[in-house]
Amino acid sequence: MTENSFEKLGLSQPWLDNLDALGFVEMTPIQAQALPVMLGGSDVIGQAATGTGKTAAFGLALLVRIVPASAYAGALVLCPTRELAAQVAEEIRKLARPLPNTNVVTLTGGTAFSRQSDSLKRGADVVVGTPGRVLDHVRRGTLELSRVKTLVLDEADRMLDMGFVDDVSAIIEATPAWRQTLLFSATISEGVRALSERFQRQAEFIAVSQDEASPDITQVIYDIGRLDRTAALRRVLAHYQPASAVIFCNERETVDKVAGALERAGYSVNALHGGMEQHERDNVLLMFSNASLRLLVATNVAARGLDIEELDAVINYELPRDTKEFVHRVGRTGRAGLKGVAISLTGGPEARKRESIGELLEGIEPRPIEQLPNVAEAPLPAAMKTIVIQGGRRDKLRPGDIVGALTGDLGVNNDAIGRIIVGDRFTHVAIEHTVADQTAAKLKAGKIKGRSFRAYILE
Repeated sequence: MTENSFEKLGLSQPWLDNLDALGFVEMTPIQAQALPVMLGGSDVIGQAATGTGKTAAFGLALLVRIVPASAYAGALVLCPTRELAAQVAEEIRKLARPLPNTNVVTLTGGTAFSRQSDSLKRGADVVVGTPGRVLDHVRRGTLELSRVKTLVLDEADRMLDMGFVDDVSAIIEATPAWRQTLLFSATISEGVRALSERFQRQAEFIAVSQDEASPDITQVIYDIGRLDRTAALRRVLAHYQPASAVIFCNERETVDKVAGALERAGYSVNALHGGMEQHERDNVLLMFSNASLRLLVATNVAARGLDIEELDAVINYELPRDTKEFVHRVGRTGRAGLKGVAISLTGGPEARKRESIGELLEGIEPRPIEQLPNVAEAPLPAAMKTIVIQGGRRDKLRPGDIVGALTGDLGVNNDAIGRIIVGDRFTHVAIEHTVADQTAAKLKAGKIKGRSFRAYILE
């Protein structure tokens, strides 16, 4: 047993087996410090950024106190954005496998209120949501919080920055005073401290040191001079050839323009910004996390919600307007012990922005974009494609059923199967791109668990 082994927590074997299956070999620093305290029932205020393993930490802590299939919600997690809430809910579902019949319900805007209300009526053991929509359900009487044992405020600093303090306070007031409250924040501002003092009881402050938390990120700046910015971006992409990268722009119109230009040039790319319908944003994020897209051109909405562990690069097509947004953008790469690169394009009107975030770029000398050859190589396709199966948990489908059907009668090689996400009504399967089209055709003509389901490629 190693020093940071999960076995030291005294968890039963089913929990340990599931953690091992999910790839959790050893506890990260925040997990090693916070989990024993949280499992002991104490309140915690944790300073930890996205990518440090905090979701697994508070997810495990709240699940061990859950009684599955009970009449009332036993845990509530509040997140600042829809995207983050969806990703937190997915991770909690995976962690909950040792607890059969545990219902995790996501409550965010962009989804019909009535559909969420129906899900709550069927039972919700863990609720994950954004403050506005959660409070809406509380006030309309569709969500009862009087039995919540564990309340989690995830990325509390960003919730306060986005103006959710009153909504968060009203939600907390609806939970019992005896609850356990876990607060996690990348920065501990005066507002976060005030929130902790108001709603936590003798919370233990836990923070990983800067050395422990520092991701392995190489920062590079290219001065584009008079070169067209999109042409400069293509030089960067041709030189680095990232398997996955997020390209940040400041305005929705710029995102659409850049994504369109890259798509016309043959890149595997899509856009992500707040002007898109929620289902469109969900599909784009799902395809990107499934390696069905190589490039994502996005506004800062992605910096607040994107949670992809293996992200090769972040590219600032334009520098953001303040240091906080720069930190959030760059922090998307170099996570989970992996290396990453953050590339910023500067020149012309970028000079003032560089001054505003100067301390973050100190010691990084800009390189002339002309150092990169003007290579016109054909862009690489995405490694995978995503197949949508119109069936899910309501149809009693499980990941094992999908794998069995694919590798059995349909003859798909197991190595060609990637991530499988089973939702209530739909299942998304990542398949190696060279065999995806024929696999979708086989699924449409074949059967899973003796039943026929419609299947198509998500594009």
